[in-house]
Amino acid sequence: MEDILEKGKKEEFYNKRVEDVLRELKTGINGLSNDGAVKRLEEYGKNVIKEKKKISKIKIFINQFNSIVIWILIAATIISFATGEMLDAIVILAILLINAVLGFFQEYRAETTIEKLKKMLTYKARVIRNGEVVEINSEDVVVGDILILEEGDKVPADARIIESNELNVDESILTGESVPVSKFSDVINGKKSIADQKNMVFSGTSVTRGDCRAVVVSTGMNTEVGKIAHMIQEQGVKFTPLQKKLDKLGKNIGLIVIAIAVVVFLGSLLKHEGRVLDLFITAIALAVAAIPEGLPAVVTICLSLGIQRMAKRNALVRKLPSVETLGSTTVICADKTGTLTHNQMTVTKLYIPYKVVSVSGRGYLTKGEFSTDKNDIEMLLRIGLLCNDSFYDKDKNEFIGDPTEISLIVSGMKSGLDKDKEESKFKRVALIPFTSDRKMMTTINLDGGDYFVFTKGAPEILLNKCDSIYVNGKIERLTNSTRNRILNVNNEFCSSALRVLGFAYKKIDKNEFNQFKLKKDEGIIEKDLIFVGLQAMIDPPREDAKIAIKKCEDAGIRVVMITGDNKETAIAIAKEMGIKGEAITGVELNKMSDDELYDRVDDISIYARINPLDKIRIINALKKKGNIVAMTGDGVNDAPALKKADIGVAVGSGTDVAKEAADMILTNDNFASIVNAVEDGRGIYDNIKKFVNYLLSCNLGEVLIIFFAILFGLPLPLIAIQILWVNLVTDGLPAVALSVDPLSPNVMKRKPRDPKQGIITKNMLLNIISIGVLMTIASLLLFVKYLGNIEVARTVVFTTVVLLEMVRIYMVRSQYKIKFFSNRFLISAIALSVVLQLAVIYTPLRIVFKTVPLGIEWIYIIIALLVVFGAGVLLSKLIRFVTKEVD
Repeated sequence: MEDILEKGKKEEFYNKRVEDVLRELKTGINGLSNDGAVKRLEEYGKNVIKEKKKISKIKIFINQFNSIVIWILIAATIISFATGEMLDAIVILAILLINAVLGFFQEYRAETTIEKLKKMLTYKARVIRNGEVVEINSEDVVVGDILILEEGDKVPADARIIESNELNVDESILTGESVPVSKFSDVINGKKSIADQKNMVFSGTSVTRGDCRAVVVSTGMNTEVGKIAHMIQEQGVKFTPLQKKLDKLGKNIGLIVIAIAVVVFLGSLLKHEGRVLDLFITAIALAVAAIPEGLPAVVTICLSLGIQRMAKRNALVRKLPSVETLGSTTVICADKTGTLTHNQMTVTKLYIPYKVVSVSGRGYLTKGEFSTDKNDIEMLLRIGLLCNDSFYDKDKNEFIGDPTEISLIVSGMKSGLDKDKEESKFKRVALIPFTSDRKMMTTINLDGGDYFVFTKGAPEILLNKCDSIYVNGKIERLTNSTRNRILNVNNEFCSSALRVLGFAYKKIDKNEFNQFKLKKDEGIIEKDLIFVGLQAMIDPPREDAKIAIKKCEDAGIRVVMITGDNKETAIAIAKEMGIKGEAITGVELNKMSDDELYDRVDDISIYARINPLDKIRIINALKKKGNIVAMTGDGVNDAPALKKADIGVAVGSGTDVAKEAADMILTNDNFASIVNAVEDGRGIYDNIKKFVNYLLSCNLGEVLIIFFAILFGLPLPLIAIQILWVNLVTDGLPAVALSVDPLSPNVMKRKPRDPKQGIITKNMLLNIISIGVLMTIASLLLFVKYLGNIEVARTVVFTTVVLLEMVRIYMVRSQYKIKFFSNRFLISAIALSVVLQLAVIYTPLRIVFKTVPLGIEWIYIIIALLVVFGAGVLLSKLIRFVTKEVD
């Protein structure tokens, strides 16, 4: 038998007649036989989303240690245990375990994405088997089954509609658009996107109105949802810029540490008499101090605290490193509906011959005013209420139905009309539903003994059905000049991003009604109509989103709008939002090669009529250009793009699949929350850089002090336990306190960092070297001054190094224009470190640390601190001037 599933992948079933589809799939209107269905199920498998083999929990946990920084820390832990430095070893081990546990829970949660897709298909389906309607598990649906779908049903597989009755389907999980789609069974010619395949229904979508019969053409992984699942699986694990930079930094530090340990040990062995073991322990202690073992912990703390702050600003981050990634974003690809706009259609303009009427109010609020007398527009608003399938649910206190139709109800309510009362007076007796071919909807309503035809639809189509016009309560002949005048108004509305509907009516007698009921021919009554007017509506942009887009512009972040709307509407909305750039459609995009897209992607900011594969191509082109891309979305169709982007941002009202694929979730669906998160992300990255700057400059100073002492034939200025103590005191609370530093006042005035730029910039590197050298000079000068008493000399150097590192913190903060007393935690941490240092000098602990009480030596220590601070600040300004970098 021909491979039907493979055929289903290739064929465009919406281009074929129903009888041809049935024949090719070897089925009929009475469905498959039970035996035939079982055979197909055995041959092609169940209608489910297949999963890749899951990674075991143990492997996920072990993977948390797969980093060069972690490897070095493990080695340092082992060495510290072996040399008896238990305290340092325990601290390092604790850091390792904390990071591993946090990373495990984040990664394990991400593995549930495909599970969410699988759950979408765990429901019942009604099919025809052996000529009878039966209910089966959706996973048992096979190609060739005839589906019976009614209002409220979820579609179990992709299917070609055989026959339909007023069928409307919510395809928002695939197209991202909340407006239900009217469906029919007619053949569609030409290549069409999912949104325009009006004679198809797709797995995971829902029937909102009407009913149909449809033949299944693809199941499981061959459905559109299945293809999305496959794309998600193809994306694999991605590494954030922060992870890449830290890994690179770790490798470089690892090489330096090995060299330091060898040089110090060999130099000490050649220049000094003493036990080889003591010299070895000192070299190892210096190596351990040189490793920034606090880096992973402080990064985790920075990100964790950042997540808490962002949650208060309506952004929930699922993965710790994503905070930094968002902060380095250069492009945000934003879905229009609901994120940049309110997702509530609002009538803002009316047209009645010969006057444009403005309507105030936003969204579904029923308070608003008209710029004309309400009596002038009563007939227009009445038709909008009666030729309408949506309604207001008083029990739930909400509108139910199509957003466009809801906007017509709201405009009517603003004038004082009540839909229930109008429908009670004008009782509906017949309906001609909207179709994409006719582009009109008509109801026939009975008022007493009078039959009224009420019609709404595309103005250009509706006007061709009219021969009269309703003007100030009177009926006049519709002339060509009047027709053109109305069409010009329609075009003006459309160019302002308004969706426009025309409204007309006429009165018929009972015989005409009966003739229509008998022949079922809409042409009988949809002619010789009386044109009444236009209603124009828009999904209004969020004001705070417009402000946020301006903020992005100031921050050097480009906003790209991706929508399922038509091109004209997308352009108009983008213009109002302040989004600048060229606009193209999905069809135009598909005609472009990847190279052509790469050449133009920096100029295109508006993408209309886009499908899931288009989004992947857009993201790929942007990333190939070196951008860090954030992408928003809410539907199943967005999941692959959310995972492909450097950071995926799902909206809170979106599907579970989108949320699981995303790195961040907006609880209020608002674009402004993304920009707030960008601000926090930049601030967090600043704090990480402050810590790296501080830590490495101090560690370098410690290394240079020992290195040059050996080079100049001096005794060791610090012994092993003193080196480890400096490491613990300075890399502990004071360094961690930098993670809660406030935001720099100009954090959103800078351009995004070059994505290829490492954590250590030229500016930072020169700062690290200059401060390390200043610390070395000051410490060794004091060491030589008191060299007559080695214990005093070492105590002076020991204390000077600790205090210099406290001073260094404020030198780093001054580069970001942070106020001196703005971080109370930092002040407390520094105070505690100073107290602990005094304790190892003036308490019995001095015996353990080989120190002595200091007296007049404090004067020279304080002078050294002031000189290093002043020289450091001047050097920092000089370096900034030379490098033209702001660190």
